[in-house]
Order: sequence, then structure tokens, then C-alpha cells
Amino acid sequence: MLEPDENGVYLRLDASPMRRLFAVGVFYGLGGMVAWLALGPPLSMGARLGLLVLAFAALFQGEALRRATQGAILLTTAGLVDGSGRVLAALDEIERVERGTFAFKPSHGFLVVLKHRAPRAWVPGMWWRMGRRVGIGGVTAGSQGKAMADRLAMVLARRDAG
Repeated sequence: MLEPDENGVYLRLDASPMRRLFAVGVFYGLGGMVAWLALGPPLSMGARLGLLVLAFAALFQGEALRRATQGAILLTTAGLVDGSGRVLAALDEIERVERGTFAFKPSHGFLVVLKHRAPRAWVPGMWWRMGRRVGIGGVTAGSQGKAMADRLAMVLARRDAG
């Protein structure tokens, strides 16, 4: 039950297709509506430019979210890794997992507290890292996030026991 597969992977966390579609659609829709508003009624040049910048930012964020949620997060023998091999949190650096109601965590996800500070990083909709905290989740499936948090807690308990 606690053993990884032949590639050293315990679990895989993917974006939920419906959550991904909704989140990306919201950003694209916002960008489109703001662009339409900027190009529609008579506005001052500053207001028009400001709205176009906002529309571009929303469309850019939507595309960043679409690309980021194509990947996955893996719980491996090395720790938490994304699909490209980038280490989010090495297993020996993880202090504990927080998944309670009042934990500062992403939607349908969990929080990993590290022993030492790590560089800031953010992949929209999937994970973020600030200081000693790594938030996993966002547009991920709640059941997969809970299973990964539980499995990670078991792996950490086994590591700490000996």
C-alpha cells in the first residue's frame, strides 16, 4: 500500500477537466469582455488603454493557466515533483502536511510545510511555494488531493519512525 511503482511514483495529481475548463474559460471570458468594453463605447484614450492592458493580462493569465494545468504533480520517492521533473519539495525537506479546514491551502488541496525556506515559485492552478510553505491544489480533483495528502502523511510517518 505504501510502496511506489517501478518508476518510484506513489501517486499522481492531475487537474480536474471541468475545473480546468471553468477556470480557463473565466479568464478568457474576462479578457474578451474587457476588450469588447474597451473597443465599444467612446472612452478617453487612457481608459481605453487601461482596459486593453487589463484584457491582455486576463488573456495572458488564462493561457498561462491552460498550459500549467496540462501537467501533473507526482508524489515520488524523491518528494513532490511536477510532470517535467521540477522538484517542488524534497521528501527529506518536508516537515509536515496540513490539510485541515483552517489551513492556508489552495482549494481542494493541501499545504506542505518545509524545514527550510525555498525560492518562491508559482504554477497557476496547480501549486505555489512561498518561504517554508508549498500549496498543492487549485483546479485539481478534491479526491486526488486528499489521497495525495494522506499518502504523503503516511510516507512522512514511516520516514520519521525509522
